[in-house]
Amino acid sequence: MRRLSPRLAIGLILLALISVAAILAPWITPYSPVKTSTSVLAPPSLDHLLGTDQLGRDVFSRIIYGTRVSLQVGASAAVIAVLIGAPIGLIAGFFRGRIDFLIVQLIDIFIALPGLVLALIITAMLGPSVVNLAITLGIVTAPTVARLVRGQVFVVRETLFVEAARATGAGSAWIIRKHVMPNTMRVVWAQFAINVSLAIFTSASLSFLGLGVPPPAPDWGGMVRDGSMFLPIRPALSLAPGFAVALTVFTFYLIGSSMNDAD
Repeated sequence: MRRLSPRLAIGLILLALISVAAILAPWITPYSPVKTSTSVLAPPSLDHLLGTDQLGRDVFSRIIYGTRVSLQVGASAAVIAVLIGAPIGLIAGFFRGRIDFLIVQLIDIFIALPGLVLALIITAMLGPSVVNLAITLGIVTAPTVARLVRGQVFVVRETLFVEAARATGAGSAWIIRKHVMPNTMRVVWAQFAINVSLAIFTSASLSFLGLGVPPPAPDWGGMVRDGSMFLPIRPALSLAPGFAVALTVFTFYLIGSSMNDAD
């Protein structure tokens, strides 16, 4: 029976808490995340645990509901990155030759471009929305998945069990499906978790710049941007959603970076 590493166990516990908050948001939050009120910029109190923003919206409620948006964008982007990058990496690593050379050149071009700048360009072209944001971040992180899978396939294709399969006359498609893919999935899952953290952080960055999830949807990056104008008098408006971003990113990074420590 495999034992989870302490880091992975902590990450999974934090992920469970974050997921529960997202699922139970209607029952946890005392107010609607988009409903305005006359209680503008109210300080933290029993009625409003983290105060209210410049439109009288409850900050705590918006942060909890923002968990849904961040998890949706992060998970969707990571899935898109795997669906695009993993097959490309498998093809490049297994068949090598000219196909590998061409794919590597394309991967290097995308990786050489700053991810945030590339995301800014694509988001500006597609327009701000949850779907477009997920597609953009999935495209941006797909080359990293492709390069990682390619490197792992290099190792697997030279193993004795793959050579034995070739000697018995097995075709490339069968070898990839039965031997190569199962032995690369652990690395793919680890990178998937890391890509979720990267997507959430980049999404918050784009929202801070005004190109993320459009208002009035509760979005952590947008909340940090709006709260920055009132930082001297109501620091919780920016610090609270900023902490939510940091905690969620740390959680997924902890899971991804420690997944290979499980034994």
